[in-house]
Amino acid sequence: MSTFVVFDLEFTSWPGALEHDWGEPGQLREIVQIGALRLSEDCSVVEEYETLVTPTVNARLSPYFTELTGIAQETVDREGVPAAQALGEFLGFCRGQTVLSYGNDMVVMGENIAWARARGEEIKNSFLDAAFVNIRPWLNTVAPETAQSNVGRLWSVLGLPKPAAGREHSALFDCHSFAAAIGHLRHHGAELPVGCL
Repeated sequence: MSTFVVFDLEFTSWPGALEHDWGEPGQLREIVQIGALRLSEDCSVVEEYETLVTPTVNARLSPYFTELTGIAQETVDREGVPAAQALGEFLGFCRGQTVLSYGNDMVVMGENIAWARARGEEIKNSFLDAAFVNIRPWLNTVAPETAQSNVGRLWSVLGLPKPAAGREHSALFDCHSFAAAIGHLRHHGAELPVGCL
C-alpha cells in the first residue's frame, strides 16, 4: 500500500513575529511541537506522530505562543524532548515518504536541524531521505476559498465535519484538518501534484 505523510509544526512566536518574519533580535523559529500523519492513498490515517520539543534559545515560551497554541510551559518542561532527538525521530517517521506541508514548514525544519548541528548535536536520519513538498499553492488553486486560511481552519473553510478532537494551532489537529482537506478535494476529482503519491 502506498502511503505519504502530512506534517505541521508549532514554533516559538511573539506578537508581530509573523508580520516581521521573526526578524527581531532573538526571535528564532524554534520548534515546540511536531505533528504528522501517515496517510494511505484514500487519505485515511495509517499512523500518527506527535512530540513536544524543548526550545533551546528561548526556553521560556511567550504568553502569546501559549495563548495561540494552548501549549503550556509546564507541559513542555515535563514532556518536551531535546530538539535533536525529536528531529531525528520525525525524520525517521518520514523516511522514504513524500512529506506534504501547507506552507514552508520544511524551511523551519531545516533551520532547526542546522541549529542543532551547530550545537554539535547528532541528528539521526537524514532530511534527504524524504521528499518534502509544500502543496499550499496547489490546494489554494484547486480550492480558492482556502487562500487566506491557516492549515487548522481548512476543514471549516471547506464545510467539512471537524476532523478530530482538539483545536487549530495544535500540530496534530492541524494535520487532521490538512488531511481532511486533501481527502475532500481528491474525492471531488482533484489530482495531487505529480510525485506526491
